[in-house]
Amino acid sequence: MSVLNTRRALRWVGVLMILSLLLSACAPAAAPASAPAAGEEAAAAPSDELTRANTLVFAADMTDLITLDPAVVYEFGGTQTAGNIYETLVSFNPGEPELVPLLAESWEIVEDGDMWKMTFQLNPNATFASGNPVTAEDFVFSWERVIDINKSPAFLVTEVCGISKGNVTAVDATTLEVKIPIALSPQVCLSVLTFVTTAVVEKAAVEPNLGADFGESWLNDNSAGSGPYTLSSWNRSVDVVLDANPNYWGGAAPAMKRVIMQNMPEVANRQAAVETGDADIVQELGPEQAAALEGNPDVSLVKALNTILAYVSVNATMPPFDNPDARQALRYAINYDNIITLLGGNGELVQEIIPMGFAGHTGTNPFTQDLEQAKALFANAGVTEGAVIPFTVATATAPGGVDWATIAASIQADLAQIGINLEIQLLQQSELLTKYRAQELPMLLMNWSPDFPDPDGNGTPFANYEAQSLAWRNSWNDATAIDLSRRAAAELDPATRTALYGELVEYVQNNGPYAMLYQPTRVYAVRNDIQGFIYDPTDSPTISFWLISRQ
Repeated sequence: MSVLNTRRALRWVGVLMILSLLLSACAPAAAPASAPAAGEEAAAAPSDELTRANTLVFAADMTDLITLDPAVVYEFGGTQTAGNIYETLVSFNPGEPELVPLLAESWEIVEDGDMWKMTFQLNPNATFASGNPVTAEDFVFSWERVIDINKSPAFLVTEVCGISKGNVTAVDATTLEVKIPIALSPQVCLSVLTFVTTAVVEKAAVEPNLGADFGESWLNDNSAGSGPYTLSSWNRSVDVVLDANPNYWGGAAPAMKRVIMQNMPEVANRQAAVETGDADIVQELGPEQAAALEGNPDVSLVKALNTILAYVSVNATMPPFDNPDARQALRYAINYDNIITLLGGNGELVQEIIPMGFAGHTGTNPFTQDLEQAKALFANAGVTEGAVIPFTVATATAPGGVDWATIAASIQADLAQIGINLEIQLLQQSELLTKYRAQELPMLLMNWSPDFPDPDGNGTPFANYEAQSLAWRNSWNDATAIDLSRRAAAELDPATRTALYGELVEYVQNNGPYAMLYQPTRVYAVRNDIQGFIYDPTDSPTISFWLISRQ
């Protein structure tokens, strides 16, 4: 066995030990429960007893996990977790595109001078895990906290919805009034209100623990939501453990009394885990692992084109990419076909900021590798042969199931052909995201998933510097892009709106700090005794664990 495989084997032994300890620690001390072996029928147990049968093990690369605070969380691992703990005013049913009530049982939108007035009637039966009712004042507290913290996802509230602290009011315990500028789209704002950033936290639980960080540290180890699960523990870099909410108000209690979200960066380990039954569901398999599981009688593969987009980005104020010619040169230097080949069928070429399946997607892919053109453009930007450019890459699996480092090596080889040396620097994904959000990285590989199923979920982040999202992270402050993104977001006529997004797509393709690469297919492997698993690409950060049961 190689040194690498030995390390993987040891790490997997550690995973099994942790799982065993977590399960056994939950059983009564006098008669500890033992988990049945994979494939064995579990003995009947009291409804409050934890067994392997009512414990779901979900394995994924969760190295991006930074926080579990719904006001701050903006990574896939974090939104996946928070989406099962916290609830929003409105939501989407998995696999369905229409907005449905959640904590708000109804809403009304009317013009009120130069504002839209959105009035939400809360469901009077809604309660937090504590048993206390969800009130309009809890929403005011939660949203004002998002605005005060003002971290990565806050732009959804302050920019896309245009919500300020003075414009959210608790009319009474079950009536919430929200005012947004008339120039903004209330329908887009409603879609934003499905994202976990706007979820409600219980004021009575969080307020005493605010401290200097507005309660973020406390919410990393405690939860204060109304959703079907509560946070049991977050063991950093290892797993997140959720327990069914004993006071869940929204319907039947989850069949899975405990969910263990296991951080498993190595895709080969995820394959092994689902084969043996040590994991029930694994996320993001590569083409090789998916092929190996085809025909396995114990496992089913679930595949769908994601709304994620993978891209290379550069800082538009750092040489050489402060020069637009260098940015265009990069787009011509990349061999896109080779990247699609590496994905082995798990991705489609997409060179625009709007994914397939969204209004505003144009389907135009204007760039193919042209090394002479790239070399000439780099020369125009003053980049000479032998230039060295730092290229930051995550030590994680890219969408589509291929390591980021593999894609980076392909791009590195492309630029080497014209004498440009990309110096690959590997960082854990959470560290990379921290540096990216601080505008510290000259060039990196990354991916983006829209926060809500509307083209503005990509248009504003990629184009509007003032939203302090992707354009801001890449220091690209472009007045034309900002204006186009704002006009497209606010436009109410569908045809005009689509045309505006077409203009925005073309402008960003040729002027922005991005080389868009592909839209991936996400592959899950699910044990065949698992029922109720739904993968909804438009809500890709959140798998609804509360819908899942075991046969």
